[in-house]
Amino acid sequence: MGSRPTIAVRAYIAGFLDGDGSLMLQLKQRRDSTNGWRFMATMCFYQDSAHAAPLSWIRKQLGIGYVTNRNDRISELRINGNAQVDVILEYLLPFLRFKRAQAIAMRRALRILRRTTSGKMTKQEKVHVLLYIQQIQNNNYRAVHRRSIQQLKRIVGLTP
Repeated sequence: MGSRPTIAVRAYIAGFLDGDGSLMLQLKQRRDSTNGWRFMATMCFYQDSAHAAPLSWIRKQLGIGYVTNRNDRISELRINGNAQVDVILEYLLPFLRFKRAQAIAMRRALRILRRTTSGKMTKQEKVHVLLYIQQIQNNNYRAVHRRSIQQLKRIVGLTP
């Protein structure tokens, strides 16, 4: 990531995230990991493709992410990665209003993930991260692929 954005830039980006963005902490199934899954933080900013210039500007200000054009004429700036999302949320948190609860839940989950590796998490740490995932999902406008807490627990080995 580049240098820390100015206060005005951070406030603008936070407002954009509040209105046209989303935060996701996903449990991704992975065959190449030792336990078959991993947690992945994602931050997205959305805009009509005809007016996508602000997404490229935000990407430049943050120095990370990629802009794609979807088939539904929506462009998105997507930023993946636990450490990257955590740093950006640290910058934006003082300015967030509508996504503040999600950002706090995300940062708490990422703090646990930073201390551990997914395969070596205690049962209690797994439960906390799963509850943070649900808290983030429950505050999203629309979570299409929402998994129940029981499904999440099964994936991470918390149920027989």
